[in-house]
Amino acid sequence: MLRRTFAILALAFAAALPLQTSGALAQTKTAIFAGGCFWCVESDFDGVPGVLSTTSGYIGGTTENPTYRNHTAAKHREAVRIEYDSSKVNYTALLDVFWHSVDPTDDGGQFCDRGHSYTTAIYAADAQDLAAAEKSKQAAGAELGRPIVTEIVAAPAFWPAEEYHQDFYRKNPLRYKFYRANCGRDGRISEVWGASAHKGIAAH
Repeated sequence: MLRRTFAILALAFAAALPLQTSGALAQTKTAIFAGGCFWCVESDFDGVPGVLSTTSGYIGGTTENPTYRNHTAAKHREAVRIEYDSSKVNYTALLDVFWHSVDPTDDGGQFCDRGHSYTTAIYAADAQDLAAAEKSKQAAGAELGRPIVTEIVAAPAFWPAEEYHQDFYRKNPLRYKFYRANCGRDGRISEVWGASAHKGIAAH
């Protein structure tokens, strides 16, 4: 009877333990990309399997606590902070998605949005990500056969944008679709990348 009791307790204890898998352990990591309008970047990366969340914001400027009204004057870029499960998608794959969702040859902005605040950039979390970004930039340049102008730097402070900018494409779908279509984003990306445009982005 005592042995049976111990066996039952052992089974109950085993059932309470987390299951171990042969794959990589889940770990939440961060990537920050500037790719023009942050509404669009957010929408694109929410369609990448393994991405957990996206946050629109401002980065790289000369002031603290920037707002939508003053971020352009203070030279902040619109950017998106991406939290992702590294057991499901790695940083190299996210970089590949980024390149194929922007025009990295345009040094004056992105599509209809012009000026520094809408230029492309990669803000690396650490030295490993910085090296991966530089390597992927070379690969993107080789694929296009043209110079890539996207800046790659260590990430400074990231300032989340106002709440009404977060998930804008979900909150205001008609306005968002009208903006994206009229800005020419998808058409230009297809011109630049051809069949590999929007690589890795699932429909959502």
